Amino acid sequence: MSVAPAAPVRAADLVVLVQETIRAVTVRYGWETNFGPSVLAGQVGNGRHLHLSLWRDGVNLCGGGEGPSGLRPEAESFLAGILGELPALLAIGAPSPASYLRLAPSRWTGAFQCWGPENREAALRLIPGAPGRAETANAEVKCLDAAASPYLVAGAVLAAGLGGLERGERLPAATAGDPADLGEEQRPARLPSSLTEAVARFQQSEVLRAALGDPLFEAIVEVREAEAALFAGYSPQALANATRRAY
Repeated sequence: MSVAPAAPVRAADLVVLVQETIRAVTVRYGWETNFGPSVLAGQVGNGRHLHLSLWRDGVNLCGGGEGPSGLRPEAESFLAGILGELPALLAIGAPSPASYLRLAPSRWTGAFQCWGPENREAALRLIPGAPGRAETANAEVKCLDAAASPYLVAGAVLAAGLGGLERGERLPAATAGDPADLGEEQRPARLPSSLTEAVARFQQSEVLRAALGDPLFEAIVEVREAEAALFAGYSPQALANATRRAY
């Protein structure tokens, strides 16, 4: 389900509104809604992807430029910042141990740290937009799920992008097709495959620490470590069963 674009806080509000509306409708009809990242271990789970675009003076900087896939320089730097921080961002955007049951290769989840135009297996997918309509171009962060706070996700992704913009970063070469099908030398790096690994990468992120502040940053670390310890030793299906109704 997609919703219209909005400013960051309003967009997070809309996520909450949509989720609660879905839940209310299903209850009315006697159904059950599960927003947990994994319902059946080993199968495709529930994602909550983030679409975004960067604008200045009414112009969408994600289209109509001469950079990769029509990106303007500022948008390329912004997206490069997000791409570089993705392993750390998972501690916020994929915050449940069950998130990593979902975040597997070849399941449209974006399990590899790469980007590509219209590549649904890339963690950062660029949608160039309709021909002649640069204002419709946007990027999609695919490796997120509904266990995350949409407010923390919006803030953390913005911080990562602004960091890339300040440093003038550039994107690496785009990845075409499923990265899992590439040879080892061509395959981009795998994103963290466990919450413990994601937390370790999060703790190394100076960008996210500066944006969140020490108290919130350390609280996130402690909560994630406690969650990982709580479910240590669970089988994949037991983990899915224990968490799929929690969100």
